Amino acid sequence: MPDAGVSRRGFLAAGAAVAAGLVTAGCGVASGNSSDRILEPPRGGADAATAPAKLPISTANPDAVVAKYAGRQPRAWGTDIDGIITGFNPTGKQFAVTFDACGGPGNNDIDENLLAFLQAQQIPATLFLNKRWIDANPARAGQLADNPLFEIGNHGTAHCPLSVTGRAAYEIKGTGSAQAAVDEVWGNHQRIAALTGHAPRFFRAGTAHYDDVAVSIVKDLGETPVGYSLNADFGATATAAQVQQNMSVAKTGGVSLAHMHRPKSGTGPGMLAALPALKANGFQFVHLP
Repeated sequence: MPDAGVSRRGFLAAGAAVAAGLVTAGCGVASGNSSDRILEPPRGGADAATAPAKLPISTANPDAVVAKYAGRQPRAWGTDIDGIITGFNPTGKQFAVTFDACGGPGNNDIDENLLAFLQAQQIPATLFLNKRWIDANPARAGQLADNPLFEIGNHGTAHCPLSVTGRAAYEIKGTGSAQAAVDEVWGNHQRIAALTGHAPRFFRAGTAHYDDVAVSIVKDLGETPVGYSLNADFGATATAAQVQQNMSVAKTGGVSLAHMHRPKSGTGPGMLAALPALKANGFQFVHLP
């Protein structure tokens, strides 16, 4: 049975993934969307010369955030609860693609064909990098950070679901306290700030699951919690044909979730087929605003 805090539509999407024979343990999770939780219109389009905004190194006080939320009990849990951004107010027929690099054993590779395609097609993307992936690929991470086509987002320090009670998602144990949740966000916040010279604007938890206390923690640390409206590759387990089909239902103002650390998966080939088709259908790709 689904968790009480997970929306019915998220559970139905997860069921569809299982029915299709997809494994969702990893970064990818079932699709959810909440149209009332959206960002303001994006500042830049597909032109790589329009770089995303760069914030100064954060002045947030992690110890103060821990003290503020110590002992608080969550009331909601899932991928699309209040406070998680799952879309944006578009200017025209716009869509944001995002890719996670989860890091850790078996997850430190790079889909260079996918990245080269995004570069050749001048498709902006937000790349959510886990600290373990950055540490395994420091030179490549630095190159990506220097490319105005890409914005580097925070995908956590150890790729944990973000919780204050240890709640798990897809058998991945979540952070177990306010201190652990702050550490999960802040460890990679500092790593990305050192890599890029500015604070990351966006955070996506491992498995994209949060409780409501953890959502507030992310915000108090100066970042915006991000989810998705379209799960493209179900944790890099989908075939190329499935990725292409999933992306074909993209909606204006949506945000896709896929992965860039599994070069042998169907993600890259599926995206290479899907993104030009969306562009031919009038979509413009933009950074998360």
